[in-house]
Amino acid sequence: MNGPLLKVENLTKHYRLGSGLFKKTIPVIRAVEDVSFCVEAGETLCIVGESGCGKSTVARLLMRLVEPTGGRVLIDGTDIAGLRKDALRAWRRRMQMVFQDPYSSLNPRLTAGQIITEPVENFERLGRRQRQALATDLLRKVGMSPDMMHRLPSELSGGQRQRLGIARALSLNPSLIIADEAVSALDVSVQAQILNLLLDLQQEMGIAFVFISHDLGVVEHIAHRVAVMYLGRIVELAPCEALFAKPVHPYTEALIAAAPVPDPIRVRIEAPVEGEVPSPINPPSGCAFHPRCPLAIERCRIDVPSLVPMADGRVVACHVRAPVTEMPAQLPAAANASFVGT
Repeated sequence: MNGPLLKVENLTKHYRLGSGLFKKTIPVIRAVEDVSFCVEAGETLCIVGESGCGKSTVARLLMRLVEPTGGRVLIDGTDIAGLRKDALRAWRRRMQMVFQDPYSSLNPRLTAGQIITEPVENFERLGRRQRQALATDLLRKVGMSPDMMHRLPSELSGGQRQRLGIARALSLNPSLIIADEAVSALDVSVQAQILNLLLDLQQEMGIAFVFISHDLGVVEHIAHRVAVMYLGRIVELAPCEALFAKPVHPYTEALIAAAPVPDPIRVRIEAPVEGEVPSPINPPSGCAFHPRCPLAIERCRIDVPSLVPMADGRVVACHVRAPVTEMPAQLPAAANASFVGT
């Protein structure tokens, strides 16, 4: 089928805080607001942002682990956000998830072999030899010895548990894997091994990844494109190399400037941001970033910026730096400051 493997349109999730007959207004947490993006087959899209920006909620919405308030999630053109339980079950084979904690996401009473084959047995009956062959093949594929098939999760290291979680996700031969902070709980050396494993599996099997992370070093290593979220919205989506070479949105620039730089020769770019992330219960009017943005103009306080396409293939939601024809002619001097990489 032509078109992207995954297409997300105006995805929204609101959580109501309590209920009652005598409350005039019920507070609402706007966890995800009007998020749209596409993922091609064999591509890795990374979603980054500060804690609480909504990136993990997006992951759960894509998997239908929580129900969306609005919007569409299309896999090969089919809107799974609107499917009922029986119809959705058939699409579960196309998409799987690797969770952040490699221990709590595994059943402690099942052996490694049982954990790998359990998803398949939800769809079809397997004989003993079939189960053993499947578990052996997938353990080898993720760099583990078949001898570990009979071990419990408690008998494995953190890296081995995450490899087991990846093997479980692969058991249904999915087209798309959602990885929610899949390496954040691991040591740095083990992180590199798991990331290289994911890259090898992608090259071998053509799997698409939506990778949720707050670690920009990890993102720069594995991403084809990067979506930056702030308070439930995407503020910039760009090819990975372009985003790290020249971030456009002030929030993206601040995130990259705040990341540790391992190269002592590389000049650190200053992009100070003051204040705290606003509450999603009572977000600011206009651009949600404007109370912390050094470039904010009056329009930022009034109008919510739309994602505007730019010449290098990225889209940016910024009244100051995005090329909008109706943008005010007079901009603050800081708006013309050099971007990172210039």
